[in-house]
Amino acid sequence: MNLKSIISSCLSFIVAAVLAAGTATAQEKIKLEPFVEGLNQPVAMVQTPDGRMFVAEQWGRVRVVTADGQLLGEPLLDIRHLIVDQIPDFDERGLIGLALHPDFENNGKFYVAYSGHKDWQGRLNELLWYDHNNVVAEYTISDENENLADRFSGRVLSSIAWPQFNHNGHWMDFGPDGMLYVSVGDGGYANDWGIGHNVRTGNGQDVTTVLGSIMRLDPETGEAAEGNPDLGPDADPRIWAYGLRNAWRCSFDMGGDNELFCADVGQNSYEEVNIVEAGDNLGWRRMEASHCFNYLEPDNHPEECDTSGLKMPIIEYENCTARPQNCKGISITGGYVYRGSHEPWQGKYIFGDWSKQFGAYDGQIFFGTEGEDGNWTMETAEVTNMDGNIPYVLSFAQDNDGEVYALTSVTTGPAGGAQDTIYKIVPSE
Repeated sequence: MNLKSIISSCLSFIVAAVLAAGTATAQEKIKLEPFVEGLNQPVAMVQTPDGRMFVAEQWGRVRVVTADGQLLGEPLLDIRHLIVDQIPDFDERGLIGLALHPDFENNGKFYVAYSGHKDWQGRLNELLWYDHNNVVAEYTISDENENLADRFSGRVLSSIAWPQFNHNGHWMDFGPDGMLYVSVGDGGYANDWGIGHNVRTGNGQDVTTVLGSIMRLDPETGEAAEGNPDLGPDADPRIWAYGLRNAWRCSFDMGGDNELFCADVGQNSYEEVNIVEAGDNLGWRRMEASHCFNYLEPDNHPEECDTSGLKMPIIEYENCTARPQNCKGISITGGYVYRGSHEPWQGKYIFGDWSKQFGAYDGQIFFGTEGEDGNWTMETAEVTNMDGNIPYVLSFAQDNDGEVYALTSVTTGPAGGAQDTIYKIVPSE
């Protein structure tokens, strides 16, 4: 091959590479359009059949956004009196879950999860050492006003004594089967170890406790739904899947096979996304993502360990705490499979990370794409209409049309005032 041919080949390669890079970049470029402002730590949002949005604020209120985008001053529900006192600068407790009954249009029922006061009927060690109770409760819309809940209608479905202040989980939603799914963190602290944790295996691998699992409940009774997997004679029958550290936001794909996607917050090294099925063991604390884990040396991952019976994640990335060189964040935030009007995004999983650092907001938004071989890749979105960093990404939401929203905050804690924003994620044209 002569010099001219070599140069021509090199130029062709460069052009092809640039075109490929340009195509990928176009898919990753987004705009964040303000949808509603004036919120305080919005951690969940759901849409009613008539187009209104209900938004859960972490400090204990459910707000109403009308179908024409107006945030109402009076909350749908205010349960601040039921929630433990929160640390203003940073807290993982509060109002942390929100879901609508599948027949909400007719029965007006919705569900909240919150960090409540200790249950004084509990065991002695819970009274002395445990931090709070995580509660799932059902409420009903008032007969007189569709934008107000009947505050006397509260009915507790689940109340779990919680050892520490953190790793509360408690995303929840109804599955295609009409049952209520609830993510349950491992009980808190770190490394699935300490007060309230199984000393031998950690809570994630202990099926006698719901800590570190996903529960599948009958919404009528709050008990285990019929058809839950049989995990052994001593297993808690409410468990649908287990081996989770702190699943911070799951979602059912509203299209395809209605698969359940869960993002599980890692310890110090890896963050992960899982597709979860009945009876799955997602690995914690035997594994952190697809890496062996030693709870006594959490940053040093053994080369070998027992992985039998474990379901591996579809996506993982490095955490900036222990692996700052190629990291993408410090706490994953689960999102939704896109089913909106922008065809190039169809079937992509939109998710994010709370921030790449703690002291200043640096939120991240990612796209997960399944290849023809069944393997997933991950792309970082570029926001083209914002100066500076994305605020802390608390959660995501999806409307009835399949569009996806990012719920953000400019502060690290639930006492930041009414200065937080929910954005609609749209393509950058």
